[in-house]
Amino acid sequence: MRIGIGYDVHALVEKRQLILGGVRIPYSQGLQGHSDADVLTHAAMDALLGACALGDIGKHFPDDDEKYRDISSMELLKEVMGLIGQKGLTIGNIDCIIIAQKPKLAPYIEDMRANLALAMKTDIANVSVKATTTEGLGFEGRGEGIGAQAVVLLLPVF
Repeated sequence: MRIGIGYDVHALVEKRQLILGGVRIPYSQGLQGHSDADVLTHAAMDALLGACALGDIGKHFPDDDEKYRDISSMELLKEVMGLIGQKGLTIGNIDCIIIAQKPKLAPYIEDMRANLALAMKTDIANVSVKATTTEGLGFEGRGEGIGAQAVVLLLPVF
């Protein structure tokens, strides 16, 4: 088995949609980034790549490559899963956490889990997504950005 950890953070800005786990969330701001800036999916991808010692998403999808401008991170996740499959591995389970003071994310968690499970070709029971605040502390607490972390266990395909 292989274990990986991922982390991502993006600044909140005006005139961008907020997308987390492939879900569009109504909010006055979105995340700044070259792609759709989906921090949850980015953290999951980095965990997957890390578990296989394949580098990070910047190596595979550089932010200076125009073909990735505004691309859906769910599409990138599918590409990462292709790399994982080439290594003969599959998802055992993945545990993710979104760190954001606002907006409230509880109503969207199940849709995020479903989107991630579909893109990773695994059962939704293998995908955990949680959200927490920082009680007003740090850049997330001040509403300047959103962070996410993920830990994944990969198992051999039999």
